[in-house]
This record gives sequence, C-alpha cells and structure tokens, in this order.
Amino acid sequence: MKKRLRRRRSRPRAVLTAVLALLCGLLGAAPAAHAATPSAGTLSPAQRTVTWQSPAYAAGSVPDPAHCPSAAADPEGKACDRFGLTVDVPAGYWQGNPDGGVPVSISWPDPAMEFDLYVYDSAGRKVAENQSGAVPTTAVIPEASGTYQVLVVPYSVTNSSYTATALLPQPTTVGDATGIVRDGDGYLIQAGSARARVDFTTEDTFRLQFSPDGTFTAPPVGEMIATTPPSLKTVQERDAGDYYAISSANLTLRAYKHPLRFALYADDNRKPVWQETRGLTWTQDATAQTLARGPQEQFYGAGEQNGSFSHRGKTVHVANDYNWNEGGFNNSQPFYLSSAGYGVFRHTYAPGVYRFDDPVQTSAQERRFDGFYFYGPDLKKIIGEYTDLVGKPFMPPVYGLEPGDSDCYLHNANRGERHTLDALKVADGYTANQQPLGWMLVNDGYGCGYENLPQTGQGLRDHHMQLGLWTSTGLPNQGEEVKAGVRVRKLDVAWVGPGYKFALDGCRKAYDGIEQNSDARGFVWLPVSWAGAQRCGVLWSGDQKGTYDYVRWQIPTYAGATMSGIAYNTGDVGGIFGSDPKVETRDLEWKTFIPAIMTMDGWAAADKQPWRAGEPYTSINRRYLQLKERLLPYFYTLAAQAHRTGVGAVRPLALEYPDDPNTWGDAAKYEFMSGSDFLVAPVYDDSAVRNGIYLPKGTWVDYWTGKTYQGPTTVDGYRAPLDTLPLFVRAGAVVPMWPQGTLSWETRDTGRLSYDVYAKGSSSFTLYEDDGTTRAHEQGAGATQDVTVRSVGRGFGVTTLDVGPSVGDYAGKPAARAYEFTVHAGAGPGAVLLDHRPLDGYSSQAELDTASSGWFYDAAAGVVRVKTPQQPTDCGFSLLLAGAGPLEG
Repeated sequence: MKKRLRRRRSRPRAVLTAVLALLCGLLGAAPAAHAATPSAGTLSPAQRTVTWQSPAYAAGSVPDPAHCPSAAADPEGKACDRFGLTVDVPAGYWQGNPDGGVPVSISWPDPAMEFDLYVYDSAGRKVAENQSGAVPTTAVIPEASGTYQVLVVPYSVTNSSYTATALLPQPTTVGDATGIVRDGDGYLIQAGSARARVDFTTEDTFRLQFSPDGTFTAPPVGEMIATTPPSLKTVQERDAGDYYAISSANLTLRAYKHPLRFALYADDNRKPVWQETRGLTWTQDATAQTLARGPQEQFYGAGEQNGSFSHRGKTVHVANDYNWNEGGFNNSQPFYLSSAGYGVFRHTYAPGVYRFDDPVQTSAQERRFDGFYFYGPDLKKIIGEYTDLVGKPFMPPVYGLEPGDSDCYLHNANRGERHTLDALKVADGYTANQQPLGWMLVNDGYGCGYENLPQTGQGLRDHHMQLGLWTSTGLPNQGEEVKAGVRVRKLDVAWVGPGYKFALDGCRKAYDGIEQNSDARGFVWLPVSWAGAQRCGVLWSGDQKGTYDYVRWQIPTYAGATMSGIAYNTGDVGGIFGSDPKVETRDLEWKTFIPAIMTMDGWAAADKQPWRAGEPYTSINRRYLQLKERLLPYFYTLAAQAHRTGVGAVRPLALEYPDDPNTWGDAAKYEFMSGSDFLVAPVYDDSAVRNGIYLPKGTWVDYWTGKTYQGPTTVDGYRAPLDTLPLFVRAGAVVPMWPQGTLSWETRDTGRLSYDVYAKGSSSFTLYEDDGTTRAHEQGAGATQDVTVRSVGRGFGVTTLDVGPSVGDYAGKPAARAYEFTVHAGAGPGAVLLDHRPLDGYSSQAELDTASSGWFYDAAAGVVRVKTPQQPTDCGFSLLLAGAGPLEG
C-alpha cells in the first residue's frame, strides 16, 4: 500500500506526456504491437462481450506503465498484461447510448489487489484509464471504434490473476406508462416491468427513482445524505390525459404516458423548467437521462473540474482519475445546476459522464436512476437546497483561514536528515519576516513520521500557530496526537480506498478525531472526495508543478467548485514541486482572496517559504500575507455565511451576475468574485500587463489606485507589475478588517476594528464573530453586527454610517472597541459627526494616529479616515460625513 501511495505522490499527471512517449516506444507501432500481443478479441453487434483471463502473478512490482517491458520482451504478460481489442460498430452507434463507449472491467478474486488499467488507441494515445485498489474496476473507451490495446499494470498483487470483460452495451428505453398509484406519500408509475417513484420532499424539491426491473435500491444513508428527507403529505396527483400531473404548491412533475417521459413545470403548471426528449434509457451497467437544452441555457457544478467552471457544450466526467492537472476531476460531485432554474443530484457512488450538448445527456455507470431535483430561479438558492440535502460546508476555525505550511522534517530524502523540532526553525522564519501563518504540517505521510510531538505543538503555539499531521494510510493514534496538540489533518489518496464512501468515511474520521479529543473544531484537507465532503474537509486539487499555466487553470477550478457547495477548494501555493519565485509570488497574490491556502515544501527542490527567494519577493509576499490577515473578519463572515447557505466565498461572476451573458463563459473565465465585493483578475503569465478584465454592471474601484470604472466594460492594458494583483472593489462595499499591523488572530487588538467603506447609494454588511476555535458556535455562541452606509448627492454630498449593536455573546467578546473607517467618498467632508457630535479634524495621518479620535481627509488617496473613541459593543452609533459625496461614475 505504501509503495502504491508513494508512487501516486511522486508521479503527477504532468509527466503523462513523457509516459505516453515512452509507451509508444515500448508498445511500438500499432501493427508490431498487435503482432506481439498474446491475446485479442473483437466486439461487434454480433459479438457483444469479450472476456479474457490474465496470467497468474506471484507478486506485482511494476510501479507504472513506463516500467512495463515491451510486448516482445514479455510475450506471456508476466510483468504487465496486454489485450488487443477491436470494436466494430456502425457510424452513429454511440448516439444516445448511456455508456457512451465500451466499458472494460477488471475483477480480481481478492479486492486487496492493486493495479492500473489503461487503454490506448492504435496511435498510442491514452483514451481511457482507471487507477484503483478497488474491485471491480471499469474504464470506458469513449465512442469506441477501431483497434485498442488494454494494458493492466499490477503493482501490489500476490498469487492472483484477474478476469477482464469488454462489453458492447445495448440501450433500452422505457416504454409506455401503464398506471400510477399512491404509495405512502409518494407515487409509483408502472411502465412494463420498469417502475418509477416520485417523492416531493419540499415544495421546491423532489426525488425521482427509476428501476428497469421495478426494484428500487439506494446507496447507504449516512455518507452522502445524513438523513433521507421525509415526503410531503400535501402533494396531489391527477390524470391530465396525455400525462399524470404530480404537484406540490410550487411545481408540477408531468409524467407523459406514451412513452413515459418526465417534464418539470412551475408557475401553476404553465412554465417549463426541464423536459426529457427521450425516456430514461439503460444498458447492462449504465442509466441515462436525456433533456432538451435551452437556446441560452448554461450549466455549472459537477464538483471540482480542473480548468473549468461553465459546461455548456462540454462533456464533464464525474469520477476520480488521479489527474491533478487541467482536465482532471478528483473532487467531482454527481450534481449540476442549470441557469433554467434547476439542479440535479444523482444519489450514487457510480462514476458518471454528463454531456451538456443538445440534447443534454447525463449518465452514471449503474443500472438504476436516483435523482434529487431542486428548483429556484436563483442559483444560490439551488446550491442551498443541494447542501440542505448533502450537508452544509463546515465552519472552519479562524486559524484555518490563515495560511498553512507543509513539509517533511523526519527522514526527508530531499533535504537530508532533520528532526520534527526543526519545524520550529521555520516557524521562527515566519515570525522574523512578519509573515502570518496559522498552522504547520510537520510530516508528509510518505515515510516521514514524527517525534517530540508535544514539544513541537507547544513550540508552534508559542508562535501562535497550530500543529498538523498528514497521513497516507490511517489514523491509529488520533487520540494521543490530538491531545499532543494536533488541530489540522491532511489525508491522501489512500482514503479513496474501495470507493468514494471510503473517502467520506476517512474525512469524517479525521474530523471527528479532532473534535472528540479536544474542544477544537475539525479541520481536514483531502485530495479525493465525493458529494458530502464539504461537511468536513478542505478539498485540495493535488500535485501540480508551479507554472503560470498552473496559476491560470486553477482560477475557474475553485470558482466552479463553489457551484457544488464546495466552500474550501485550493492548491499548493506555487505548486508542490516548486517553481520560480515570480510564479510563487503571483500565485500567492491571488490566493490571498481564497479562504484556505497552503505552501508545500517537502517535494520541491528547495524550501519555498515566502521569504526564501529574497527581495523583492519577500516584501511582496509579506504585503499580501498581511493583507490576508487583515481581511479575516471579512472571510470569517463569509465562512459563516457558507456554513448557513452553502455558498462559498470564491465565486464565478455568473453566480453574482447571472443575467449578464459575458459572465457565462470564456469572457470571465480567468477572474472571480471573492464574496460579493472583490473582483480578482490574476496575472497568469510572465507579464506586467493584464488584458481582458471584464467588469460587470456597476461601479468598480481599483483597490490600489482608487480609479473608478463603470461597468459593463472590458479593461485592457491594466498595469500589473509583479507587486500588483489586478483587484477591484464593488462600489457600495463595506469590508470589515482587523487593524493595520495584525499578524495573528491570536495577538490581534480586539479593542479595535476597521472598516473599508466604498460609499455609493445604500449598502450594508453584517459582521459575524465568535471565539474562532471551539464548537460553542453550534449552541449559538456568536454575535452579529450590522453596518449600513447611505450616500446621497454628488461632490460634497452626505454619507452616513450606522453601526448597530453587536447582538449575541461568545467567550472573549470585547465589551467595547474603537472603530477606524476608511471611507472612499470621492471628496473631503466639511465635518464628521459621531452621534451628532463633531469629531476633530486633522491635517495628517500622523496627527490622527496619535489622537484618540478624529478624522483626516487623505486627498492623495481620495479617502476620509475616521477614528472613534471606544464604543460599547452592545450599543450602536452613527457617523455622518457632511460634504462627503458618493463615488463618481
């Protein structure tokens, strides 16, 4: 097992090109490889199944395809097994087929046998793969036609052989509906030997199940869905002639009779939401639904899809392929949502393929259909309904939103002999360079253990950091480790185990281990997951090399993941294997505006902490890390919102501006919203200029210069030297911040709070606070505080800021605090009044800094800086800036 896992970590998919090149040499040209292949078979409409038996392997030790001997050198397949497969089908055969290709399945008598399965076409291109220690394993050759070579690489096998089957699936489509009956609070629809079941669970949500043989099955309750929701009792059914109508107060599901097809309608059965163009269709091992696609309909979701957030016209895989790079899908989820106002969750662990063409076809590799449907014109509402079912994102500890650092200190082959306590020297570096850090992983789980854990934990806490551990195999000592100070867990690919359920179980076990052995909140990272993982984990996109291309494709990846209720999705700053300092700095800049980030050092050629490369990188990285620290009140509030609503902080523009066609696809692919207030457009090439920045409707303020833009517009030629992240703030934004100079949540001045205010019209922000670390928030220990801003007039107008009382209580809540406001008002005020009493004005920031309260107009920055005396947190107050107008434009 360890060997398999080490290979997984040491062989990222970035090397696939080299592997394939080597394979072409090993396999030879197609005819020569065929001549040397010991076995072969042909699939055709007359011969739908081909089965073969492998040689017996006394022991498998081949780590990957590149280490397989050539077919000529291994004619009996004693090291790696090959099978030549020819698929002979007529043109158009795969149109509408649920499998979409030939499934090739591998089964070992012992599920512990571990191997890889690859399929190459006649040109040597890899067209399918499945890497698993699970049995059976299936890879689908998409739209198969022609000659292929199946390669099986056994790497952890003992005295065993496998049986393989290649199948030419034949689809069957459901026939006529022959009757409907009420069954409890749901409805059963008969169609020959097939049956469908419909259960509404809310006025806007229902479950549709279908079985070709009439017997309903489901994955176990407790992993993806904690509790199956009860059916509504108020649903009505009527026979409308051509269809049966099953209706809640808000929706009608039509079940057309000849043949059985479903369609969803809203607005009292008048407005179509979606409709099948073909009845549910199945093969021996797959089931598909086929829907009409609207002329402008957009599709999102499917979990983490590397390099993509918008799926119209694309084929999306819902599975795990261990491809950490663009095009990979390791944290996918069987859920998608449509701009037509609906979302679908397939309640399954089976891999799936979603084709968002016209028509749309979504299939899963199982002979059953089980889907939950969510309705709502607001995409955020659909995400909320989905996460109501599979679970809301967890509430992280506040240190989890600070940066993390990961390395191997004991038995690190890349660094020479070190000890776990050497991690404290790295902690010293962060402190000395005034670069905030919240936590450290001090081992990597791949032969790197630990020692002196309690002393290491205490040393890190002395630096206001938390201790974390990484495991690749299991958690046998959780209790002792957590008691020694472990507050962060990272899991690895071993947690996939025999399927996605195992990944969810591993995440929950690690999460619960922290909570059951301390008063802390669970905080877990994992690289492979499924629906429901957002309840317990930060999803980490895996092993990538640090390049500008890596920076580019991560942008839509993390924004797109939010559309599936994944609130925390991230990748290593600068990649795992290292990059040049420019790339690392550019990557850190934009990741300032995603909630969870980590630097990985142990697998790079040199340590990559953000001061290692020297100047100018150290100063630039310090600037952004300190900005991230100051913004924690904003991001912690967004975390609380995600915990309540399911909607995370990192959002594609389409989520905030769904009616703007420019946000749907490539025009806004490489930018994102951080909350509803920041628009981030990272630089993802070796350039000092950023082009193609799309700003949607509204007024936008350049965060660094104060320049305003009126959207919708596209900004070209934006000057972005290495120290500048293209960053815009929505006019009207109210952004809470910790005071200047804050380096840790633990050492912050709780007697001060800052607000960055972009005054325009009426706007507000509701700050959320709690103790930041314990689970007391689950019992309501927390507080909210409303800040409302109103600006009227232009030029010398009037801006008012109403700060409400902090409502609620928690351990450590300050009884009083002073407030500092930076108001982007467009002009200097004539006076500033606190609760109708004038504050003193000053001519410089230095004078204001030494005063207990007052204000100063910074003409160079175009902002008014206001400082209040200590105010009781249980009381509100009001500021009035007389003669300060709203933002122009």
